[in-house]
Amino acid sequence: MKTRVSERLGVRLPIVQGGMQWVGTAEMAAAVSNAGGLGTLSALTQATPEDLGREIERCRTLTALPFGVNVTMLRTVSPPPYERIFDVIVEHGVKIVETAGNVPEAVFARLRGAGITVIHKCTSVRHALAAQKRGVDIVSIDGFECAGHPGEDDVPGLVLIPAAVRALEVPVIASGGIACGRGMAAALALGAEGVNMGTRFVATQEAPVHAAIKQRLVAARETDTRLMFRTLRNTARVLANAVSEEVIRLERREGGCTFDDLRPLVAGARGRAALQSGALDDGVVWAGQVVGLIDDVPTCAELLERLVRECRERLAAAAALC
Repeated sequence: MKTRVSERLGVRLPIVQGGMQWVGTAEMAAAVSNAGGLGTLSALTQATPEDLGREIERCRTLTALPFGVNVTMLRTVSPPPYERIFDVIVEHGVKIVETAGNVPEAVFARLRGAGITVIHKCTSVRHALAAQKRGVDIVSIDGFECAGHPGEDDVPGLVLIPAAVRALEVPVIASGGIACGRGMAAALALGAEGVNMGTRFVATQEAPVHAAIKQRLVAARETDTRLMFRTLRNTARVLANAVSEEVIRLERREGGCTFDDLRPLVAGARGRAALQSGALDDGVVWAGQVVGLIDDVPTCAELLERLVRECRERLAAAAALC
């Protein structure tokens, strides 16, 4: 399935695994790459930049095919050592980087100078245009349906994807709301040249997540996610559980709340422990509305083969109408 995205990334299928915190490990990335897509390591899943370097090399022992590294630049009181993270990425010869967040122009220039293909994830057309101006190679446009941070504009993919395609010259990857071949066909019909999936890849055999979490994703409906941090203007879409409901309750109380009030509930270590133990209500579990489209827990190879087959079937059926 040849598009500008697949050709630029050097992959057989224009399907990208999202850089999922705690999930984007070498096993996960290698499984997606070996299945024909682009696997992605999550830089911030690793405790130190040096650990990231070791994970990059470990991934190379599991696949000879292209994979990328995601670096999400967060605004925090104690930010990760981003400069050293990018040092490690360059030193280890990574060829593809997915960035997200408020990325300085100097970072894009450094990655381009090292011959690295840059995918930048955006939640609005204005941010996508700014990224294109700064020289990114591909824009991944994240609709309101997505897991994680969908931005504050609340624009779903059916509008956001064609709006981005119309405005941009660089190729666009559709992200958020994709879990099956029908969604991929729709994204391609809207002008995207690839898709990015996160939540769907969590419910695969290779994902380093407890089986109980995967089965909860299978059982969930499209209405079983919640939007946290709305009052803080840092919206986050997560799976409905005791933690997310308590966060929303605190946000709605008279006088509101600060992030410090919520920190004990949403701490990253707590969410990681929940993914590993299978105790759904013990921490935040990031998930998009596509949970309502997940019915099984296949291998990555089975998932991608089915996704492409269904995509071709739906595109053929649509063409037949004309």
